[in-house]
Amino acid sequence: MTAVLAAGLVLLVAGCSSEGGAPPVDGASAGSPPASAAAPPSAAASPSAPPAPPAKGSVKVVSTLTEGLKSPWGLAALPDGDLLVSSRDEGTITRVDGESGAKTVIGSVPGVAPAGEGGLLGLAVSPDFASDHQVYAYFTTESDNRIARMLYDERKPAGQQLGAPDTVLRGIPKGTIHNGGRIAFGPDKMLYAGTGETGDTGLAQDKDSLAGKILRMTPDGRPVHGNPTADSVVYSYGHRNVQGLAWDADKRLWAAEFGQNTWDELNLIEPGKNYGWPEVEGRGGESGFVDPVAQWKTADASPSGIAVAEGSVWMAGLRGERLWRIPLSGAEPSADPQPFLEERYGRLRTVLAAGGDQVWLVTSETDGRGTPEKGDDRILRLEVK
Repeated sequence: MTAVLAAGLVLLVAGCSSEGGAPPVDGASAGSPPASAAAPPSAAASPSAPPAPPAKGSVKVVSTLTEGLKSPWGLAALPDGDLLVSSRDEGTITRVDGESGAKTVIGSVPGVAPAGEGGLLGLAVSPDFASDHQVYAYFTTESDNRIARMLYDERKPAGQQLGAPDTVLRGIPKGTIHNGGRIAFGPDKMLYAGTGETGDTGLAQDKDSLAGKILRMTPDGRPVHGNPTADSVVYSYGHRNVQGLAWDADKRLWAAEFGQNTWDELNLIEPGKNYGWPEVEGRGGESGFVDPVAQWKTADASPSGIAVAEGSVWMAGLRGERLWRIPLSGAEPSADPQPFLEERYGRLRTVLAAGGDQVWLVTSETDGRGTPEKGDDRILRLEVK
């Protein structure tokens, strides 16, 4: 396995346990019959896999698309190239014109109860958006974390374009910290979600809990045929706080997650596998647990969103305040991870591939742990190699 280069000296403090800052004080899986779907993506390499990207890459900030966002978290692209961005603390979804950067609040999500790291988190657009106009959101309520979908009607007045939430999955444990929150539709058109263990470490190993897991479900929130357990949406377990999900060209699922005091992780996800938390943090080499393919000292990363572009995983760092490039050769890194934009834009929250060598990057200075300056927070357009 390729070794990971440390990016600097590290103070081993517990602050990284909650998105790279000092931690604040602080259900059962769906039982519907499993639904049929295409087989889940495999971690096996494709015989037609493209050549590995160069060992050294580059990042160019092409433009600032928009600024003045408050606690931005989730990001999703509409078919016309415009973006939807969620505000964790305000509970609103804003449409951002993909060319001009003009912002329009399309609506608020009822029931959002922001506190600590909870609130309105990940967004996803239905793979059939052209016909069903559904937007999915992962958010914290007074009682749980849940995933709901809403009809997006652009014909209605600004601020009133979201229909009532239709909950597809409820009962994901909530906490002041470690709520996970990233959602994304996979190549199989199934909905995936990364959850956190809420600070209750034992939940990560409890297969009957939705906390500390990666979940896979139909767009209606039901278990998928091919999941490790037929009547469960749990896809993998033993996770601490998953906030990054992305697929490569060969449909392999990659996930980034927060470590505690020592190692943050990039994992290659396989169904039914145990990723070790809280028994193992980082590479432990222990039987029964899957080691990460790359790891970082927590001061250098504290990762949130990831995207795959130009043959590499691009990983946003909160506490690390940098964008990491991890070039891939099949199911492993082909070279050491490389940092970019170090301390240039502050905390980095979300990365979204925009086609070819284009990537969107969302900053996170207004989340209560940053040092916001004029213009924060921003969406940047990057050209990556």
